[in-house]
Amino acid sequence: MTAPNHHQLVFPNDYRYDDARRAWNLAADLRPAVVALPTSTADVVNAVRYAGERDLRIVVQGTGHGAIVHAPLDGAMLVNMREMRGVEIDAANKRARLEAGALWEDVVVPATGQGLTALHGSSPNVGVVGYSLGGGIGWLARMHGLSAESVLAVELVTADGAVIRADRTQNTDLFWALRGGGGGLGVVVALEIALFEVDDLVAGMMIWPWERSAEVLTRYAEWAETAPNSVSASGRMLQIPPLPEIPESIRGRQLVVIDGAVLGTEAEAQEILAPLRALGPEIDTFGAAPLDSLIRLHMDPEPPMPTKGDGVMVDALDSEAIEALVEIAGPGTESPLIIVELRQLGGALRERKPGAGVLGSLDGSFAFFAAGVPLGPEVAEEIELRIDALKEALAPWTREKPYLNFAEKRVAIGDAVGAESFARLETVKAAVDPHGRFRSGHAFTATPPLEVTRAA
Repeated sequence: MTAPNHHQLVFPNDYRYDDARRAWNLAADLRPAVVALPTSTADVVNAVRYAGERDLRIVVQGTGHGAIVHAPLDGAMLVNMREMRGVEIDAANKRARLEAGALWEDVVVPATGQGLTALHGSSPNVGVVGYSLGGGIGWLARMHGLSAESVLAVELVTADGAVIRADRTQNTDLFWALRGGGGGLGVVVALEIALFEVDDLVAGMMIWPWERSAEVLTRYAEWAETAPNSVSASGRMLQIPPLPEIPESIRGRQLVVIDGAVLGTEAEAQEILAPLRALGPEIDTFGAAPLDSLIRLHMDPEPPMPTKGDGVMVDALDSEAIEALVEIAGPGTESPLIIVELRQLGGALRERKPGAGVLGSLDGSFAFFAAGVPLGPEVAEEIELRIDALKEALAPWTREKPYLNFAEKRVAIGDAVGAESFARLETVKAAVDPHGRFRSGHAFTATPPLEVTRAA
């Protein structure tokens, strides 16, 4: 075999090691035996073969937002894809090809420049591949579905160093498994995704003092159940840090916020948003918006930072459920959580279409997520206890079905995709990775292999 170039492999005694192993989530202390920093598909092939000859497990990282489930990575190779960020926009065919290290901002900016957009998430610096492999809920989701369902083709390197293309005509079982199964099937080196036209867009946020959290979130939970598919929204209790890059009007404040996007005219949005506006928000920024504004609408933090969080899918929530959330993490609770979120599901997200991937749809009403910044062991412990208390309080409304992109504790993939789909997923895993070389962020096992068509 051709050994990886020395500069592409970083070992613990190398001064570059801490930078090479670093994840976006600084709470994830990953300490792999070696880090590979490929710049091409050929580099990935060489790295995979190198790991195979030395019996190293392989974990792939795009940005490391969800890296905390992988720690500590003893005896493993971390393949960090950050150097592979190429993006090609094919506006005529409404599709894009992107390398595995590409961030959503790398795709959205050039696409919106040509009047198109993607089913991107709420943060500009989340990696497209990891987001899509886990499902992907964005501002167009209730109209167009999961980001995973916008994937048109996948190129990946398997455990034996072969390069495979999977789409609707070749390696179809693998293509099915990659769309929402959470990864762990190989090193994805590139995706092709569909792009979408948006004629009219209204987006923004409404903000109230967090003393009104119970009132606002109760109205939001009621409204979300009957809102049309043209709107995707999120309701959050926020404790915003006093950072200079945050707008002065909300810097350092405790707030309850509803933000979202309406695919429609301002008149249509006015009617849809009226029940929320009736609560008299202190700040209301909803209005006609350019496509590229959605990538930062949610105000997700961009620089690397330590976080501890977790989530679960829930059904329709009544006032009792909202009161429980507020009593645990709202005003007067001295909560260490900087965010408690209820992201609206439903609409196209509930529809499993023919040819869908392993996940295909989400059948809950909301994706719940909460997180804090673990500044020291005691704070980290309090964050975990508070999140556990929130999940316990929501138990009567819980789907007992995790959404992989919001699960920051190791869960069973079968619980996320269902037993029948997981049985098929295990079979695909065994076909492309019979010795379990690749490690998924969540629990995965493998059964006997099936045939896979190889392509150079």
